[in-house]
Amino acid sequence: MDCGELYAGGPKYVHEPGVFPLGSDSVWLGGFAGLSGVRTVCDLGCGGGALSLMLLGRKPELKVWAADISEKAVELARKNAALNGFEINAVCGDIANYRELFGERGGLAGRFDLVISNPPYFRAGSGKRAAGPERAAAREEGGCTLDELCRAAAFFCRWGGRFALVHRPERLSELCCAMTAAGLEPKRLRFVQRPDGAPIVALLEGRRGAGPGLAVEPPLTAPQ
Repeated sequence: MDCGELYAGGPKYVHEPGVFPLGSDSVWLGGFAGLSGVRTVCDLGCGGGALSLMLLGRKPELKVWAADISEKAVELARKNAALNGFEINAVCGDIANYRELFGERGGLAGRFDLVISNPPYFRAGSGKRAAGPERAAAREEGGCTLDELCRAAAFFCRWGGRFALVHRPERLSELCCAMTAAGLEPKRLRFVQRPDGAPIVALLEGRRGAGPGLAVEPPLTAPQ
């Protein structure tokens, strides 16, 4: 078991075997997501709860619900929340079955100001197979595709609510189409790039029911 801070002076985070380890992409997303006017958050595919913790570190009064298909991840998210004096309403479930995710049929539909996710980056069966089921589930879209994730986010977002996620730049066109089809208009885009300027990931935030108009923000440069 490893324990440290998510960032200097930030929430403490414990990592345990059997849960996909924290990556820089979650840290970048945790700083990118807009929290103005946000009171309720839904973290889809929460892992050990790092994203939820980062948002609570920025705004401790947030009410956070979270879900992951791994029971180990859900238990760790609860443990990490308690370690920092926070509360995360975390459940184990499949995002693809989003209408049943929190145990109430449609009960949390349209309830959240912000939905956030660091989803698997690759289509099922594409590229090199990850070692172990936890890494495979975090790397590949198995039971939940990008289209299904965006539909789930739209289901939970209130009208005017936001959906923020991090993804691969080469899937940006597909991502924007999936968000728009679900009724989430892409509104903010920021790339994280290498020192040579090549993009590593794309940070994208959409808004439910918004009109067209995408703001491209200055890129972040990843440390070498």
